[in-house]
Amino acid sequence: MTTATQALAFTGVIAIGAMSPGPDFAVVVRRAALDGRASGVAAATGVASGVFLWSVAAAAGVAALVATAPAVLAAIRWAGAAYLAYLGVRALIAAARPAPAPQAVGTGSAGGAFRDGLLCNALNPKAAVFFLALLPQFLPARPGVSDTLTLSLLAVAITLVWFSTVAVLVAALRRLFARTAVRRGLDGLSGLALLGLGARLALTR
Repeated sequence: MTTATQALAFTGVIAIGAMSPGPDFAVVVRRAALDGRASGVAAATGVASGVFLWSVAAAAGVAALVATAPAVLAAIRWAGAAYLAYLGVRALIAAARPAPAPQAVGTGSAGGAFRDGLLCNALNPKAAVFFLALLPQFLPARPGVSDTLTLSLLAVAITLVWFSTVAVLVAALRRLFARTAVRRGLDGLSGLALLGLGARLALTR
């Protein structure tokens, strides 16, 4: 059975990983800034759902299979890079558009935000390697279903709390982001960041 010490140590490592800047952070910030708190939290929920999928896959041995199958890992890597590039191009196109009418700002759907967060995390092979290397270190010698579920839910909870907090804080400044110059600047910067992250993922071995 997973001990309290193991759970606490696992919590610390997951928190550090969640707070590290990356594609998930960029997606949540952009959704919260432009579409409001609900979309930001929906994107955060999507990221947390991806974390749950990878943690369960690691415990079940699926992540190990993926990590040792070059073709599968490459397919996930290229799909993730392509999706980040798609998000980046979409953001750059938005930056180049004429100023929207006031009511047109923040019309993104929560479903679309959830999808962006989920795919951004689920199509990142680094997440597979991360959980493959991490999870077994915090499980007992003969882990049961409850041990795996406990750590998986801890990872989901930490990720959800962190990114939801980010979404709420960014959404609080939404009036600032609604200004045309600021909106275009955010779209442009987030677009370039997402393209850069996509290129980095594509070139990672």
